[in-house]
Amino acid sequence: MENGFSSDEDTDVSDSEVEDYEEESYTALRTGNHRICNPDGTFRCPFCAGKKKRDYQFKDLLQHATGIGASSSRKGSLKANHRAFARFLQRDLAPSISLPPADLKAAVTAAAVPSAPRSPSPSPLSSLTTAAAADSEPPPEEELFVWPWMAVLVNADPSEAEGETNSLADQLAEFHPTDTVFLHLEKGGRSTGTTVIVKFQHSWGGFENAMYFEKRFKASRCGREQWIELQGDVSSTLYGWIARSDDYNEDSGIGRYLRKHGELKTIKQVTEEENKEKGKLVANLAYQIDVKNQHLHDWEVRNNKTNLVIHQLIYEKDKLHQAYNDEMRNLQRTARDTTLKIFEENEKLKAELDLKRKEVESRSKELDNKEAQNEDERKKLDDEKQKVEEASMLQKETEEEVLRLIEEQKKEKEAALARVLQLEKEIDHKQQLELEIENLQWNLKMEQKLEREREELESLNNTLIKKERESNDELQAARKELLTGLEDLLTGRTLIGIKRMGELDEKAFQNAAKKKFKSDEADIKAAELCSSWQEELKNPSWHPFKIVVTNGKEEEFLVEDDPKLKKLWIEYGDDVCNAVKTALQELNEYNPSGRYVVPELWNFKDGRKASMKEIVQYIIKHWKSSKRKK
Repeated sequence: MENGFSSDEDTDVSDSEVEDYEEESYTALRTGNHRICNPDGTFRCPFCAGKKKRDYQFKDLLQHATGIGASSSRKGSLKANHRAFARFLQRDLAPSISLPPADLKAAVTAAAVPSAPRSPSPSPLSSLTTAAAADSEPPPEEELFVWPWMAVLVNADPSEAEGETNSLADQLAEFHPTDTVFLHLEKGGRSTGTTVIVKFQHSWGGFENAMYFEKRFKASRCGREQWIELQGDVSSTLYGWIARSDDYNEDSGIGRYLRKHGELKTIKQVTEEENKEKGKLVANLAYQIDVKNQHLHDWEVRNNKTNLVIHQLIYEKDKLHQAYNDEMRNLQRTARDTTLKIFEENEKLKAELDLKRKEVESRSKELDNKEAQNEDERKKLDDEKQKVEEASMLQKETEEEVLRLIEEQKKEKEAALARVLQLEKEIDHKQQLELEIENLQWNLKMEQKLEREREELESLNNTLIKKERESNDELQAARKELLTGLEDLLTGRTLIGIKRMGELDEKAFQNAAKKKFKSDEADIKAAELCSSWQEELKNPSWHPFKIVVTNGKEEEFLVEDDPKLKKLWIEYGDDVCNAVKTALQELNEYNPSGRYVVPELWNFKDGRKASMKEIVQYIIKHWKSSKRKK
């Protein structure tokens, strides 16, 4: 057993229990109680722990799981575990690691054994079979899809859009959508049912889920082709497909929503943009690493200088301590020798005095006993006694002098120790000052460097802004000259032409007038209505725009519920109202102050402003064509 999974030798299940066993295994895999990813970026199969080969690339592991799950000679438990593992790799692991198209192809091809949904009651989605796996080839890279990935689901239950039931969300859960948008569409005044736009993740995993969504419907003949064949059928059968260029360019609510919220891209374009973003990220990270390395180098240099100063100060401090210790040892040795010498001399004098005292006492006794001493001898004896007393007093004074010297030495020692402590404090203060000076000098250098860099950047920025303005002025002048010179050349239906920005689309007014007025007066009414609204656009007091601040940047947006626009929409419908909105936005962009129509070179194929490169290429192509005709 490994990571909570038993091997195929531990147990076995019957064919009737395979689906239940597969579901339990898939649930256990999704809890995360397993080890699949290796530290070196490869993957492993948690159900083949004892096998010789354990490290796989993603697509090889998916083929391994799919092959064992489809084998007829394997045990039921082993097949169920590997089917669940293949489903986990496709649905859960693949989106999290953003597989490129090459691995997506392997993932889609390996999805040949999808598990049947288990539901107590049938639903439109549950009736779809798993035959989608038979057509698992990925689309060509040149095919245009709507990006971000979206799918179209028609004939949905309208009650689900109002939140009365959540069955549709449950039915779509296996495709892992990120959002569902309900569109209520009408055609010719008659409801065509509820259409749902299903959105997927902005990754290759989301693309795989969208393709799996389409193949499930296509396998049950409920795809886009069948929906087109049965156009107008509003039965309860669901039809679904991934959104492509046909849906994007369609003049319907689906097409308008897709054009508003997405754009057309090929698989190759998505891959190139993803690689480009990754390249920018790598370059930015490399730059940040270089900056961090430079800062680290500066700090290392600064740290080395500081360590050098600290080592020098420590050396001087140790040297001073050594000198102090040597001096104290010399003082102590001298004081000890002097004290010893004084004590020795004092002991010698004391011994001599004791000897003299004994001699005097002995002689005094002899004189007392004899009583025959004369006056001269007594006087001499008294003199000797006085000398002995004087010697005793001198000895006492000597002892006091020794004690005084010892006390003075003690005080000198304490004063020397206090001086050493004061010197240590001064050294520490000096070290602190030198470190602060070093920090201030380094900070000053860095500030000066940053100031120089800021001035250089400001100068470079001003130069770039000036050049950009000059280039824009030259470009606008060139476009004006081209507009003047190409008015005769760019006529009729051409790819590159002149579009009058802010001018109303007369066709929308003509279509609306034909619905509201008689045929003989529709053109006149359309012209009058178009002319009156063209004049209304020039009115400077009417400015139906609001300013919205997004990320600190002000942007102007059209006020959708403006009274005039709302009234126009009620009277003449979407086409006329959208034509006025488009003209308003063009005037607000190209001529907000004058509010009059301005010409612009336009790419009618892409519906955008033509670049100078496209204009020049078109002129050269037209010139070569005219030259060949001559």
